[in-house]
Amino acid sequence: MQTSDLRIALFSGNYNYTRDGANQALNRLAGYLLRQGAALRVYAPEVAEPDFPATGDLIDIPNIRMPVPGRAEYRLPTGLSSSNLDDLESFAPNILHLSSPDPSGHRALKWARAHGIPVLASVHTRFETYPRYYGLGFTEPLVEKILHRFYRRCDALVAPSPSMVETLREQGMHEDISIWSRGVDRSVFASEKRDPAWRSAHGLTDEDVAIVFLGRLVMEKGLDVFADAIAALRRRGVPHKVLVIGDGPARGWFEKALGDGIFAGFQTGADLGRALAGGDVFFNPSITETFGNVTLEAMACGLPVVAAGATGASSLVEDGTTGRLVPPGSAEAFADAIAPYCTDDALRTAHGAAGEAKSKDYDWDTINRAVADSYVRLVTSRRG
Repeated sequence: MQTSDLRIALFSGNYNYTRDGANQALNRLAGYLLRQGAALRVYAPEVAEPDFPATGDLIDIPNIRMPVPGRAEYRLPTGLSSSNLDDLESFAPNILHLSSPDPSGHRALKWARAHGIPVLASVHTRFETYPRYYGLGFTEPLVEKILHRFYRRCDALVAPSPSMVETLREQGMHEDISIWSRGVDRSVFASEKRDPAWRSAHGLTDEDVAIVFLGRLVMEKGLDVFADAIAALRRRGVPHKVLVIGDGPARGWFEKALGDGIFAGFQTGADLGRALAGGDVFFNPSITETFGNVTLEAMACGLPVVAAGATGASSLVEDGTTGRLVPPGSAEAFADAIAPYCTDDALRTAHGAAGEAKSKDYDWDTINRAVADSYVRLVTSRRG
């Protein structure tokens, strides 16, 4: 069996209406599969003005606004309609790919099991960690139990980093877990994209060391820890500035917490590459990522990375070579790791160059071929 023989039904809670690392990876995968001659149909919520065009045929599924404070821009799939099920029957997939353990994903999984069709699930985020950022930490065991039930009923999982694979196995989510890593577009993210004029326009001189945050401004990205670490640097008198790239519902909180941060707003494409390369040190305190696309993009731009030693970053950052890994949650420890980069130009340059060199190992087509190979293996096994 070849990739061109595949008929893939892909289910996503957010395929293109709000841009994030997970759905950009899914769209890149879809583009690769279509180029290889596979048939693909995507089932996900549609909106009138999505952040970017969908790759492949997109079928709308029932959904509501996410019933979580500060997340109204997201949609919660609520199941599959009779027309969705009829469309599935007509399309006749030989593999299902589920990218979110939401109600529609559960319904699609039930349909696949009833029809004897194998299911691959991709893990994109640490869903079980989200409740703690909304005062619901006591529900984490329940969320993990629901995830366990969902993933155990799938035929196999893919996760983006060795550290995430290890975590999933420790949680008992599955035995058959392989790696679907992430790539980086080197035409967008590279150290040569640094633009002194852009820095100057944003209040950064040649002597300034800009500590960068990149991502959606939501609390689960570790905004509180980031702000506390910056406050610790200020108390110590460490020279630096803060550059924030991105937007989101917690922007007001973050602006107040940082005091005098430079907010460049939401950026995409070449503008994003230029903004990121315009920084000097990348700081990622988040523990919710399974890979950390932004970490890899910062490395490609030649920035040393200080990150939480959690899933994702721990598989990308080589501690003491391309940056520093710090125990999650410790603002003072993060400040300890960041401070030398603010005062030692040679150290900052050396670790940034090492990170950029490592980023060249992440090629999108090679990475997506691994997912296609997993599809073929599962379909072949089921037929056998």
